[in-house]
Amino acid sequence: MAENPPKAPHVQNEEQLVYKTGFQPLELGSSKKNSTEYGTGYDHNDMSRMGKAQEFKRNFRPLAALSFASVLQATWEFLLISNTEGLENGGLAGLLWTYVWTLVGFGLIIVSLSEMASMAPTSGGQYHWVSEFASERYQKFLSYMTGWMSVLAWQAGAASGSFLTGTIIQGLISVRNPDYSPQRWHGTLFVFAMIAVIYFFNVYAAGWMPRIQNVLLALHILCWVVVIVVLWAMAPRQPAKAVFTEFSTLAGWDNVGVALMIGQISAIYGSLSSDATAHMSEEVRDAGRNVPIAIAWGYFSNGILALVLIITLAFAMPSVQDALDDPTGFPFIYVFKQALPEAGVNGLTAIILIPVIFSNILFNASTARQTYAFARDKGLPFSKWICTVNKRRKLPVNAIGLSCIISGLLSLINIGSETAFNAIISLNVAALMWTYAVSISCVMWRKIYYPETLPVRRWSLGEYGIYINMMALLYVLFALFWSFWPTERPVTLDNFNWSVVLFVGVFIISLGMYVVKGQKEYKGPVVDVKRDH
Repeated sequence: MAENPPKAPHVQNEEQLVYKTGFQPLELGSSKKNSTEYGTGYDHNDMSRMGKAQEFKRNFRPLAALSFASVLQATWEFLLISNTEGLENGGLAGLLWTYVWTLVGFGLIIVSLSEMASMAPTSGGQYHWVSEFASERYQKFLSYMTGWMSVLAWQAGAASGSFLTGTIIQGLISVRNPDYSPQRWHGTLFVFAMIAVIYFFNVYAAGWMPRIQNVLLALHILCWVVVIVVLWAMAPRQPAKAVFTEFSTLAGWDNVGVALMIGQISAIYGSLSSDATAHMSEEVRDAGRNVPIAIAWGYFSNGILALVLIITLAFAMPSVQDALDDPTGFPFIYVFKQALPEAGVNGLTAIILIPVIFSNILFNASTARQTYAFARDKGLPFSKWICTVNKRRKLPVNAIGLSCIISGLLSLINIGSETAFNAIISLNVAALMWTYAVSISCVMWRKIYYPETLPVRRWSLGEYGIYINMMALLYVLFALFWSFWPTERPVTLDNFNWSVVLFVGVFIISLGMYVVKGQKEYKGPVVDVKRDH
C-alpha cells in the first residue's frame, strides 16, 4: 500500500516555504532552512500545498512514529483493564467475538484514515480532511462541526485515561489493604498527579520523547509477554467451549444478540484513538509516507497482541460473575488473584500500569496538537493564545497546558457525581465516531465526483479504496448507533447512557458557536490549500 517514489522532489526554484501562518502575517523562508529540523522535500511540498507553517521540529523518524502509535493505542492494556461492559453483555465468548469483528471493522476505518493522512498530513486530522474533501458549499460548516467534535472527544479521552490510571492505583491499594474504602476524591487526586507527570514529559522532556517511545515500544511488547506467560503457566484453565461458544447476559438484557451489540463498546473503546499519529504529522519526517504506515501498522500489530490477550484472559477467568464482583472493580485483578499471591498481583498490575501511564502522556500530546491545529484555523475561542507556539521549545505549550487543565476540571466533576463524570468521558466514543463518519463520507464524495482534484497519496488503497471506504462508513454508523444504548437493564438515572444526551447537547452548542462566531471568523483550512486542478 505504501508507495515510495525513488527521489524526493525538489521545490521549484528552491521553493520558499511557509513558516508563519495563523494569526501572523504570511512569510516565506528558504527550503534549505535547517532541513534536518524541518523535514524532507515531501514535507516541504505538503506544508506549502496546505498553506501551513512549519512551526514544530520534525524529530519523529519512522520507528518513533510507529512507537508513538503503538504505545498510545495500548490496545491490549486497555482491553485488559476496561472490559466490564463486554463481560456483562456477552460473557467470555461475547468479549472475544465482539473484539474479532471490531478488529476487522475498525481496521477498515484505520486504513481509510491512513490514506487521508497520506494525502494531507496535518495536525488537524479529520476536520482538515473534511474541509479539503467536502463540497465547497458545505465544507465550512461540516469542518467546523467536525473540529468541535474532535476537540471535545480528545479532551474527554484524555480525562478518561488519567482517571482510569487513578482507579487502577486505587485497586492496587485495595489488594494491599482490603479495609481500604476507595473514595471518589481520592481518584481525583490521582488524576492531578497524573496530569503533573503528563505536563512534565510533554513540555520539559519533549525532546527526548521520540527516543523514550522506542524503549516504551519494547516495554509494551515485553509486558504483554510477561502477562501472557504468567496467565498460561499459573492461572486455572477454562475449557475451550466456555471461551469460544458460551455467551451470557449478566446486565439484564434478555436477548443475547442485543447484549453483544451493547457489549462491543469494550472492544471499541480499546480500539479508539488509533488515528493519534495523524495529529503529530507536522513533527514526523516524511509524514506523507511514515504517518499512514505508523497508523496502520500500529493498529494491526496492537490488534494481534490484544486478540491473544483476550483469549488468554478468557481461559484464565474461572467465573465471569466473580470477576465482575471483585472489590477492586477490575475483573483482570480478580484473574491475577487466581494465579498469584498478593505480591505477584501488585507486581503484575504495576507492570501494566507503566505503559498505561505513558499512553496517557502521548494521548495528551496528540490532544494538544489537534486542539492547537483547530485554534490555528480560528475554530476555538481564544484561538490566538491557544495556537501560540513556544519559540524556544517549538511546542504548543499553551495547548498542552490547556488540555491538562481541562482534564483536571473534568476530574473535579467526579467528586460530586460519578454518573456525570462517566457521561462526559463517554462522549469520547460517539464524538470520535462522528468525525470518522464525516471525514470518510467526504473523501468518498470527492473520489466519486472529482477524483482528479485529490492530492497525490504515497500510501494508497488503490482501485478498491472506494469500496473499503464504503464498508468503513457502514461500520462507523453501526458502531455509533449501538454506542448510545444503555449497558444495563432496568435503566435508571445512574446507569442510563447519557452520551446520547451529551452528544446532542454538544452538537447544538457547536451549532450555536458556528452561528454566532464560526461563520464569520472560520473559513476552513481549505482556503489555504493550493490545488493542481
